[in-house]
Amino acid sequence: MCPTGKYLGLDLSAAAVSGAGGDLRPAFDVLDADRDGRISREDLKSFYAAAEGPAAGERFDDDDLAAMIAAADADRDGFVQYDEFERLLASRAAAAAGGAGRRAAMEDAFRLMDRDGDGKVGFEDLKAYLGWAGMPAADEEVRAMIRVAGGGDGGDEGVGLEALARVLAVDLEGIAV
Repeated sequence: MCPTGKYLGLDLSAAAVSGAGGDLRPAFDVLDADRDGRISREDLKSFYAAAEGPAAGERFDDDDLAAMIAAADADRDGFVQYDEFERLLASRAAAAAGGAGRRAAMEDAFRLMDRDGDGKVGFEDLKAYLGWAGMPAADEEVRAMIRVAGGGDGGDEGVGLEALARVLAVDLEGIAV
């Protein structure tokens, strides 16, 4: 649920999750602000506000928070319970240990960028994501990124996962699906 795999100093890397029994309860508890045993959008808002200060509210809108919840919400109830949280991070750790970590991370990033869910990242998707990620880009820069990836004139037609990886210079070749 956090792209870096770290929560306020808690290391959730593959080594940390697989070692020492993989107890993720402290990380879960950091995110469960209201201590009701599940992570909600409000919990994430509280977490990011505490971690990043008042500017966090401008950085993550409800769609962003919903995408973070959806990444782990196996039962689709709108919340992340501990077992879902643990399963998500354990699978990420296993994928990373097996060499598929970069591809899984890229697929997650792609799903987050593809705000309309059409399987392509277009101008609006990429522009919004770059702003959210703290890397604002001028319209022409965003169009150029999409053009470089083979997205025509850099407009709404967008690009798929493989093309986006080329734009972001991520080598997906040889990474297991």
